[in-house]
Amino acid sequence: MKRANPKLIFLVTEDWYFWSHRLPMARAAREAGFEVGVATRVKLHGDRIRSEGFSLYPLSWTRGSLSVLQFFRAVGEVGSLYRREKPDIVHHIALKSVVIGGIAAKLWRVPHVVNALTGLGHLFASDEFKSRVLRFLVGPFLKLSLQRQGSVVLLQNSDDRALLTRLGYCDASASVIRGSGIDLRRYQPFPPVDRPVVTAAFVGRIVEIKGVRVLMRAHQRLRERGVRLKLLLAGVPDVENIGAISRDEVEKWAREPDVEWLGHVDDVRQVWSRADIAVLPSIGGEGLPKSLLEAAACGRAIVATDVPGSREIAIAGRNAIVVPPNDAVALSDALEQLTCSAELRSRFGVESRRLVESDMAEERVAADVVALYHSLIQSNEALVGAPA
Repeated sequence: MKRANPKLIFLVTEDWYFWSHRLPMARAAREAGFEVGVATRVKLHGDRIRSEGFSLYPLSWTRGSLSVLQFFRAVGEVGSLYRREKPDIVHHIALKSVVIGGIAAKLWRVPHVVNALTGLGHLFASDEFKSRVLRFLVGPFLKLSLQRQGSVVLLQNSDDRALLTRLGYCDASASVIRGSGIDLRRYQPFPPVDRPVVTAAFVGRIVEIKGVRVLMRAHQRLRERGVRLKLLLAGVPDVENIGAISRDEVEKWAREPDVEWLGHVDDVRQVWSRADIAVLPSIGGEGLPKSLLEAAACGRAIVATDVPGSREIAIAGRNAIVVPPNDAVALSDALEQLTCSAELRSRFGVESRRLVESDMAEERVAADVVALYHSLIQSNEALVGAPA
């Protein structure tokens, strides 16, 4: 019997990530007539998710790498949910959900799957031994998930599509949708401020792949050259990440001159109101960095590395200075250039805002994804209604 409202379930590892990155998409689906559920590890935002009218399915997942036993338990847990709830569409968000959810959806015959890779992360960005082993182990399951009939692959940048196509994980028909978009009404540009000390801010998880250690070396080099730049670090160490940085190390950085560690910040507009420059020296693995989207919407000049994902929002010579990853010298030179030129910071800031206004509004991104959901439902109806 056909449902009056098709059922959509988001599968995401952490409830905070769903709340901060996918809420507008889920709201748009609800308004379009979908019955929306969220399957996730519940820590902080369970009540908020329920208050939106979404069904909440708590998962017993853990962060970090899984043992073989934990992996298959996770597949069984998700499969049990899919068998019980019988969703019309499942939307898997990020690599772990795509692999585990993809296998479960295949085994329990979910009609339609949206596999959204939000960047390829440490698994593909790093050539360390542990990452190579994980690629070898995870690769076949990822390919199985991405290539099953009835699935659609969503990527956040064209570089990731080219890489996955070249490696045989998907074909060139994979869709590129610009992340989660940005709320342009909430994130308004801050006017330039004549501060006693020019200020740069890093917003994100404090982990190796974000290039934070490179940033600290670049900042030290500026001090040694007599260039004063205040540096704000907004974020916390992720101890379960493969490239974890200890809290002790971050606290040591915070004792250096002109470095301020803000910890977790609920409203990053407070950070961008204090900063003149956004810096993200990522080593790789980005999808479309939300921190740079927010900084650009707030009218901030950008310094970023030339890596997939960051390239979509940090355009060299337009709104950003782009440097090679893992290059503290080039990073310090770029920061010095912006520190010493108020005119360049202002010009880049104006262009940052124009860039996000052009095609990165969250309403547009959400509408594109909901249109994809409708096309999947309609394709199924066409198959059911076709003559034998």
